[in-house]
Amino acid sequence: MSSHMEIYAFSGQELIARGSVTSVVSILKNEHNQTDKEITLLFDGSTGQQIDLDLSGSPEDVQNRYRAVPDSQPAEGVVVPRKGRGRPKLGVVGREVTLLPRHWEWLDAQRGGASAVLRRLVDQERKAGAGEDQVRQAQDSAQRFMSSMAGNLPGFEEAARALYAREEGRFKQETSGWPADIRDCARRYAEAALK
Repeated sequence: MSSHMEIYAFSGQELIARGSVTSVVSILKNEHNQTDKEITLLFDGSTGQQIDLDLSGSPEDVQNRYRAVPDSQPAEGVVVPRKGRGRPKLGVVGREVTLLPRHWEWLDAQRGGASAVLRRLVDQERKAGAGEDQVRQAQDSAQRFMSSMAGNLPGFEEAARALYAREEGRFKQETSGWPADIRDCARRYAEAALK
């Protein structure tokens, strides 16, 4: 888990913290020590996935667990891959690609060889589908969050339909009656899908 990712922390229907992992764990540790509120649900700010944080130990222990790790040191338990052949400084990773003989013949006849052609084709596809990928990711993020936090609220199913139909007005109408923090967060996740 990156210490730079944004997290939303909900206690019941109330957003009690939003920010980086380190700022949210600090707030949660203080809240946890002071009150016995409802169960806190945490969401990744970009994917809408529910996440868990370990708040055990002292406030310093919790901060140390989630503080940023310098790039020169791998995080505890992270396996660092061996440097191998290729261009590791450029981040080139060698993997096996299985193609039919006619594909290999075509690739071999192209300028730059098979690797260069495959990189160009992948880059072209990434650029061509970037907008749709962004929309799909926003829809999925909003859906994950809404299922967890608004699944039992009035208008949930209609809001989900509006989200996937990319109908901003209808989505806002269906979410308007939701608790403010849930409504605002759902709209934030869905924003890129409804443009």
